Amino acid sequence: MYTPKYFQLTDNDEVISFMQKYSFATIVTNINGVPEATHLPFIVEQRGDKLMLVSHFAKANPQASAIFNQTSLVIFTEPHAYISPAHYEKALNVPTWNYLAVHAYGKATLIDDKAEVAKLLEKMIGFYEAAYLKQWAQLPDDYKFKMMNGIVAFEIEVTDLQGKKKLSQNRSELERENIIKSFTNSADQNERDIAGYMKG
Repeated sequence: MYTPKYFQLTDNDEVISFMQKYSFATIVTNINGVPEATHLPFIVEQRGDKLMLVSHFAKANPQASAIFNQTSLVIFTEPHAYISPAHYEKALNVPTWNYLAVHAYGKATLIDDKAEVAKLLEKMIGFYEAAYLKQWAQLPDDYKFKMMNGIVAFEIEVTDLQGKKKLSQNRSELERENIIKSFTNSADQNERDIAGYMKG
């Protein structure tokens, strides 16, 4: 990811926190030389000095087998907002965009053991909707096994992590304040979120 020095997001805790907050990510692999992408929910875990990404595909998805042969890219992004030149002190300016993004690279490992797949699903339910765990526990085992047979669970050990936080760091203090003031009062949630990140 192209990241000028002043936009680099290098604080590991901040990067992981961002990934966990915006954990519905895009996984990209190449199949026969063509990029393929799937949008998936991820569990982002720090295990000692390793950063792990855990999720699952529908078994019918061609990426479900392709990810085990090569390095995958998982993209975490949101929020983002258009930046008008109206916020700047001089007319000689052009529009741009403020956003945050994290690119995580690594090779996937299959989670094949059914007990481990069940643990993964319970972990995902606990993260995304803990109240559903009770209902999940009461579902018939044959139904749950049927659901599990329709997915391919995997985990990725992140070997390269790139973070970008483009929040007008290259603009003047007045211009940054203009953007923050405008976005703080915006009806658009993305703009309010960007203002929050800009306030830091």
